[in-house]
Amino acid sequence: MKIVVIQGPNLNMLGHREQNIYGPMKLEDIHTQMKNFAEQNGMEIEFFQSNLEGEIVDKIQECLGDADGIIINPAAYTHTSIAIRDAISAVQIPTVEVHLSNIYAREDFRHKSLTAPVCAGQVSGFGPFGYHMAMVAIVQIMNEIKAMREAQQAQK
Repeated sequence: MKIVVIQGPNLNMLGHREQNIYGPMKLEDIHTQMKNFAEQNGMEIEFFQSNLEGEIVDKIQECLGDADGIIINPAAYTHTSIAIRDAISAVQIPTVEVHLSNIYAREDFRHKSLTAPVCAGQVSGFGPFGYHMAMVAIVQIMNEIKAMREAQQAQK
């Protein structure tokens, strides 16, 4: 099973920016924890970060035929990017949206996620632990898909 983790704008600044909101942990540290979880569960994991919307769209499209699941933190693009939403919808790969902060407890403009409706689910407000929760969710989703396919095959 291969999971692609896509990080949006300004997440490369974690550990430096607004630690009162995002905490002191750097993106590399979050990725190390995710890599350890993936290795313990026999999963392949790939990380990608970009501050550019088009590069994020390209990466989502590249997942088609290459990844079993996507974990994405679209960051500010969560609230503005129809292009990222459309890319997630187009590839039809189970996707979990993650946010370090509770976007619903922040400014009003952050309360609307354009991407969440095309994702399997959203994890918001648990800091770096939210990425672990997303990993567990992806494993569960993939296990359910596998079980459903096996049941369909058994019926034939």
